[in-house]
Amino acid sequence: MSTTPSQETVEQTKQQIRTLINEIADMSRSEIPAEEYYPGVLKRIVDALAAVGGAIWLLDEEGTLKLSYQINVNQNLLEADSEDAEKHGKLLTRLFARGQSELVPPNSMLGDDQAEGNPSQYLLVVSPLSGGQQRAGLVEVFQRPNSAPNIQRGYQRFLDQMASLIGEWLKGHTLQRVSDRQLMWQSADHFARLVHDNLDLRDTAFTVANEGRQLIGCDRVSVAIKKGSKCKVQSISGQDTIENRSNIVTALNRLATRVVSAGESLWYDGSVVDLPPQLEEAVEDYVDLSHGRSIAVLPIRRPEKVIEGDVHSKQQVQREDLSKREIIGALIVEQIESQIAGDDLRSRCDLVYEHAARALSNSQDHSDLFLMPLWRFLSRATWLFRGSTLPKTLAVLTLVAAGLLAMFLIQINHDLEANGSLQPKVKGQVFAHTDGEIRDVHVDHGDVVKKGQLLVTLRDRELEIELTNLQGDLEATQERVDSLQDLVGSTSIDRGERMQRLGELDEYTKRRDTIVAQLKLVREKERQLERYSPIDGVIMDWKLKEKLRARPVVTGQVLVNVADPNGDWELELLMPEKRMRYLDDAIAKAKGEPLPVEYIMSTDPSKDHTGKLSAEAIHARAQLDPTDGAVVKLRVQPDSMEGISRRPGAKVIADVTCGKRSAAFVWFHEVVEWVQANVLF
Repeated sequence: MSTTPSQETVEQTKQQIRTLINEIADMSRSEIPAEEYYPGVLKRIVDALAAVGGAIWLLDEEGTLKLSYQINVNQNLLEADSEDAEKHGKLLTRLFARGQSELVPPNSMLGDDQAEGNPSQYLLVVSPLSGGQQRAGLVEVFQRPNSAPNIQRGYQRFLDQMASLIGEWLKGHTLQRVSDRQLMWQSADHFARLVHDNLDLRDTAFTVANEGRQLIGCDRVSVAIKKGSKCKVQSISGQDTIENRSNIVTALNRLATRVVSAGESLWYDGSVVDLPPQLEEAVEDYVDLSHGRSIAVLPIRRPEKVIEGDVHSKQQVQREDLSKREIIGALIVEQIESQIAGDDLRSRCDLVYEHAARALSNSQDHSDLFLMPLWRFLSRATWLFRGSTLPKTLAVLTLVAAGLLAMFLIQINHDLEANGSLQPKVKGQVFAHTDGEIRDVHVDHGDVVKKGQLLVTLRDRELEIELTNLQGDLEATQERVDSLQDLVGSTSIDRGERMQRLGELDEYTKRRDTIVAQLKLVREKERQLERYSPIDGVIMDWKLKEKLRARPVVTGQVLVNVADPNGDWELELLMPEKRMRYLDDAIAKAKGEPLPVEYIMSTDPSKDHTGKLSAEAIHARAQLDPTDGAVVKLRVQPDSMEGISRRPGAKVIADVTCGKRSAAFVWFHEVVEWVQANVLF
C-alpha cells in the first residue's frame, strides 16, 4: 500500500526549495568570504535536493582539483592512500575535462582497467563550475540511487543552475582576488622603490618600519640592528624618535638580541609552551609592556652577492644553507588589534623581509665605508658652489676669512677670571687653647665688642678636679708645716727629736712650694678658659650662642670671628693654578706696578667696580679648595668702597687684566690647553 503526499505538503516543499534557491542567489551576489560561502551554499544545495552529502572541488595553483568543502562524504573518498579515493579522483578529472554535467551511477567503473569510476553506493550528480572563461572546478552531490530517471535529470538541471550561481560568485571573487593581488603588488612595488631609495642606515630602517607596516597591515613594525653581540632598535613605525632608556624599548632590545642569538625566527601567538626558557622570559617581559597579541621576530640575514651572468655563483647561492649567512638585525612585526590570517601574515612578512634584508645590508655596507660621514657631508655641500649660490658662497667665505684674520690681528684685554669674597682687612679669630666645653657665651651675632672684652667662657672638668685636689693637698701640707713649726719651737722635746722634726719641716716646706707652683700653672690654664676679643670690632658668626652653647671643643678650634667693618676692606680671590702662568708673566712685565682688576658683586651684578693687585698680594703657595680645586689666593685692594654693601664674605667675580693678546688667543687658549693636556698628552 503506497501513500501519496498531499498537495499542501508538496507546496510547502516547493516553497522551501524556492527559499533555498533565493538564499543561494543572494549569497552568490554578495561579497562574503569563501570560508562562509562554500559551507552555506553546499548545505542549501544538499537540503534542497534532500541529498546525502556533497562536495566542492576547485583547481589549485598547480592545476589539480582540491577539495574546498564537503558535507557527509565517505572518508574512503578523501584519504590520499585510498584506492576508492584514487578512482574517484580520476573520475572527477575526466568529468572536469569534459566540461559538462554528468550523472554517474553507484559502483560504476570506467575504462578497460577499471581504474576510475564511482566506488560509492550513491548516485553522483556532478556539474562543472566556471569562474569566467575558464572552468574553475566541480560541484558534486551524493544522491540516493533509487529515484526515477526523470527525477535524476531534474537533480542534474537543478545542480547546473546552482553551479551557474556559484560560477557568478567565483567570477566576482576571482576579480576581487586579482584586484587585491594587483593592489598588493602595487604596494609591494611602492615599498621596494622607497626602501631602496636611500643608503642611509637610519633612514632605511625608518622606511622599512613605516612602509612595511602599511604593506603587512599589522599594528606595529620595528627594525633592530645588530651591534656586536646585542641588537638595538633603530626604528619603530609611527615614531619619529626612540627613547632608548624606556622600559618597552629595553625589553624589545633584549627580545631581539635573544632571538638573533638563537638564529631562528620567533612566531608568538599567545602561547610560550614550546619556547626555550630564555626566549620565554624575554617574550613575556615584552608582552607585559606592549600588550601585543601576536609577535613575529625575524632575524635579518645578509643576502649573498651574485655576480651578474655568473651561473655557478647563482646556483651556489640557491644551494647555500641560509643559517650560515651573517645576521645583521631583526624585523619585529606585532599585531595588537588587527587580525590577519596566519598564512597571509607570513607571506606579507616574507615580502617585506626580502626587500628589507637587501636594503639594510646595502645601507650598512655604505655606512661602513671609510670616512663616509665626511664624504656625505661634502657631497651635500657641493650645492654651495653651483649656479647662483656661488657668489653668495664666495662672499660668506670672504667674510669668514676676514673674521679669522681679524681674530689674530686685533689685540684685546687678556682677563683672568677668578671667584672670591669681600673681607675686612682687620679681623681676628678667637681659638680654644684647651679641650673642654662651652659654659657661657657672652656675645652674639652683630654685637660690637672692644679689645680684651670677654666673649666666651669654657669649662674643663678635669682641670677643676685637678685644682680641687691641689688645693686640698696644699691645705693639708700647710697644716703639717704649721704643726711642725710649733713642735720645733717647743722646749719639751729633746735635741734628737728636734733635729728629726726639723728634717720633716724642710721636706713639707718643699712639698708645699711644689704644690703652690703646680697650683699657679693650673690657675693659668683656668684663666685661659676665658676667651677675650683680640680687636675692636663686630661679632661675625651667625647665631653664635645657639651654635656654641654647651658644645664640646678641642684645642685650636675657632670659636668666634671678629672683624672691624669700619676699617679697610679687600677682595680675597681664588685664582685657578692653571692660569697663574699668565698672571706671573703680567706681574713681571708690569715691573712693580699693580695690575688693574674689575669685579662685580653678587649682591649687585649690574655695577662694575675696580681695584688693584700688587705682586706682594699674591700668595706664594697653591692650596686645594673643595669647590675650585687647586687655587692661589690673591688679595685685591678696591679703589673705592662707594656703593658696595659692606658684608663680610659677600661673593665677587673678578677679572684680572694681564695685558693685551690677540682675540684668537684670549678666546681659545683654554680650549687649546685642554686638548694638549687631555688628548695629545
